[in-house]
Amino acid sequence: MTSSTPRRSIADQTVEELGGPGSVLVRQRRDHVELDRLLHELEGTQGTAQEEVLQRVDRLVFAHAFAEEAVLWPVMRRLLPDGEALTLRVEEEHQEVNELVSALEEGGLDDPRRPARLARLVEVLREDVRDEEDLLFPQLQQVAGPAQLGRLGRRWDLVRRVAPTRPHPTVARRPPGNALSALPLTVLDRARDLVDSGVRWAPSSVAPVGRALSRGLAGVAGLVERTGPARTGDQPPTHR
Repeated sequence: MTSSTPRRSIADQTVEELGGPGSVLVRQRRDHVELDRLLHELEGTQGTAQEEVLQRVDRLVFAHAFAEEAVLWPVMRRLLPDGEALTLRVEEEHQEVNELVSALEEGGLDDPRRPARLARLVEVLREDVRDEEDLLFPQLQQVAGPAQLGRLGRRWDLVRRVAPTRPHPTVARRPPGNALSALPLTVLDRARDLVDSGVRWAPSSVAPVGRALSRGLAGVAGLVERTGPARTGDQPPTHR
């Protein structure tokens, strides 16, 4: 158990202060640094180049957030007096990210609303990082020692590696819905990632087939995420 002295942002602490290289706090911060790099790379891009960077953002963000919702937030709700309010705040940010990315995908490159949606997406992602690094994780640090942070880090990283990589706005942000839908959505999402990456470099005669296959996989994923079990567990602010 660590000291009850208020902690500063995990962005300003050393690896040792955060519990060592295997700590969930170190692993989280590493993903946040990579997200910041990708968001800077996104600036000034357009067309196919923008889509390619956005796909890398999606693969990072959605797997990262799913692992938080499945592994970390239940622990924080159990250990922290205000864990419910803190995690719900971040779940609402995750929900908005899901809805914005879905809208970007549906609208396509020529949608006049795309620049505003893209700007809001970047804004929400940066808000999410600050809330986690400045509010949530310093409080987790007060009630969890290095050994527990290391165990959480291993669990979080394992789930992140096998998590969905696409937006699913109607899936619950909490168990049991997110857990029940994870396996089929992960398989479908990662198949789409491979197909979409191939389409960008495929000959023009083959690309339409790849795009049709991607739409088909998206349609199946949509059916999965709208099933009753996948939607159970949410609080009203994030329920769709």
